[in-house]
Amino acid sequence: MERDKELRKLINVLRRTSRMALQTEWTGGKEDAAAFCTEQYNRVLTRLKEMDPGVSVVFEPLPAGSSLTVVAMASRQLASYYEDELGPAKESGRGYGFAFDPKVFKEFWEKSGREFEDMGEFIRESIDQWLRHKKEATRAEKESKHTHS
Repeated sequence: MERDKELRKLINVLRRTSRMALQTEWTGGKEDAAAFCTEQYNRVLTRLKEMDPGVSVVFEPLPAGSSLTVVAMASRQLASYYEDELGPAKESGRGYGFAFDPKVFKEFWEKSGREFEDMGEFIRESIDQWLRHKKEATRAEKESKHTHS
């Protein structure tokens, strides 16, 4: 496999590993997820060291038992090591595995920008209403417990 093509694939795996690790951490991650992500990071690092021995001067394998947060940070740092070579500036309108057409976005924004503002306003109002309802329910529950005590 051509070096640049394989490098892009490996960096993509690191970026996705970082996102998965953070998402799993936020949603109540399990130890097996941390072990899997650590192992995946270490495999990618091993391959990158084969392709680019200089990377071993900066990056070390992660120890077993590393947290999901550590794996996410290490994955992002290792991916960032190659950003000058492969990052968003490499191809116009492309970065981190997705592409967009600025003309299409401009048309979308001109047609739907106000709808986004309306949706944002609706969400803010809904959150305010929900918070008021939640505070009232909590206050009523406390009063109920206090009255029955």
